[in-house]
Amino acid sequence: MSILNVFKTNASRHETASSGQVVPDPSRCVQCGICSYNCPINIDVRAHAWKGEPVKHSECLTCGECVARCPRGVLRFEKTDLFARSKS
Repeated sequence: MSILNVFKTNASRHETASSGQVVPDPSRCVQCGICSYNCPINIDVRAHAWKGEPVKHSECLTCGECVARCPRGVLRFEKTDLFARSKS
């Protein structure tokens, strides 16, 4: 078993966890790419982490694989309140 297969386990579960987005802490990211490698739909999560931008990709399943696989705890999942009213 190669080292890459160790990180890829369970990434084939295509479940949507809930509504939300993945939010990075760019100061902790070392650009290893494990988050992007484990994304079941191949979103470049690493690029979002580098820029400090939340992953708001329209195809994101919010499965949490990138969050679970990050060895440095750079990523966290932030739920979105679908019924929140915008401030006027």
